[in-house]
Amino acid sequence: MPAISQEALDQIFLTARTQNGWLDKPVSDDLLRQIYEIAKMGPTSMNCQPMRVVFLRTPEAKARLIPALSPGNVDKVKAAPVTAIIATDTRFYEYMPQVWHREGAKEMFEGNPALASATATRNGTLQGAYFIIAARALGLDCGPMSGFDAAKVNAEFFPDGRLTANFICSLGYGDPAKLFDRQPRLTFEQAATLL
Repeated sequence: MPAISQEALDQIFLTARTQNGWLDKPVSDDLLRQIYEIAKMGPTSMNCQPMRVVFLRTPEAKARLIPALSPGNVDKVKAAPVTAIIATDTRFYEYMPQVWHREGAKEMFEGNPALASATATRNGTLQGAYFIIAARALGLDCGPMSGFDAAKVNAEFFPDGRLTANFICSLGYGDPAKLFDRQPRLTFEQAATLL
């Protein structure tokens, strides 16, 4: 498989930025569906796919999220065309007979809560990263955030306890005037080891 172009790498990683402000330009429901359709194709262990997404597209929907946000994130969410709650399905294993080719996977997770929890957390977060990459690949900007009270989000949006909020991510077309300076990244030597 050939490497993707430098332009694609720039769009997805190298020049892409976390957005703090948004242009008044709508994001279609069709584009949101496309993000999911791409993101779901990324690998997860045993194809478990525990990520669930709630797209907040209206002022009324976003108003439900506002009380759970850190003060610095309120205006970002209000201004964004869409804010997604990236959640994890704690009972993802109920779908295992549909998505996994061998019998017994549902029962394995169902009978081992610690394994199910670790698998859901790890793979739901992994899928959240695929979600950001898919959105950027489709030309959208992203503003992922962890500055929120997860218990409040869960109580408001997931009161039955099945889903749990992982992080939130605003989507749209970023306002370049509101970007922060890019923060430094660790060097290879600081973060990686060759054995």
